[in-house]
Amino acid sequence: MRIFAIGDIHGGLKALIQVLNKIEVTDEDTLIFVGDYVDGWSESAQVIQFLIELSQKIKCIFIKGNHDVWCEEWLRSGKVNATWYMHGGKETAESYQGFSDVDKKAHLELFESMPLYHLDDENRLFLHAGFTSMHGVTREVFKNTLYFDRTLWEMALTLDKSIDKDSNIYPNRLKHYKEIFIGHTPTTNFDCDLPMNAANVWNIDTGAAFTGKIAAVNVNTKEVFQSDNLPGLYPNEKGRNK
Repeated sequence: MRIFAIGDIHGGLKALIQVLNKIEVTDEDTLIFVGDYVDGWSESAQVIQFLIELSQKIKCIFIKGNHDVWCEEWLRSGKVNATWYMHGGKETAESYQGFSDVDKKAHLELFESMPLYHLDDENRLFLHAGFTSMHGVTREVFKNTLYFDRTLWEMALTLDKSIDKDSNIYPNRLKHYKEIFIGHTPTTNFDCDLPMNAANVWNIDTGAAFTGKIAAVNVNTKEVFQSDNLPGLYPNEKGRNK
């Protein structure tokens, strides 16, 4: 059985399908998505519908990202969060034209069912953004930190590699888990269009919302599969490149 971690999608259904085709995904595989399925390109509602249908055939774990929280709130209440609207929500709302109330209810139920993190049998943690508690995700006081935090990644990036893992000054946050897989902060911010590894943290958001790609990583082998750049797949759109 193969296990793949899949990075931020942001409404890019064409790119998601490319990645799954490159993986040659089978019903023996497990797909762990680290969140942000919506907001950016024009097919957010279509992504959610596709994932619902995919999960009926293949084992999927859908972790909730910050954009998913905003979309969930909109589907539940109809109220438009101004921050969400400016950061891809407008395109998401437009993508729901033609979707029935029954469809929207099913999408809302998917969002509501999404966990904020997943911990597998090998003590590998999957979540959207990060956490701040030195005791690990189960002790995180403010749950929205799990889909908004960027300090975990910043810490891993800047960690002095000469510090031994058994040292008293090695960050306790990193000691709890064998590996940590996150999205949320595009690797393209660091002039890299591939997943990045720092300490035991793997950042698999390769900038799909902007000029980058959707990435999937084989959790065991670390083999990387990526789509084409999203602007090339949606040439008449800007995504979140404002």
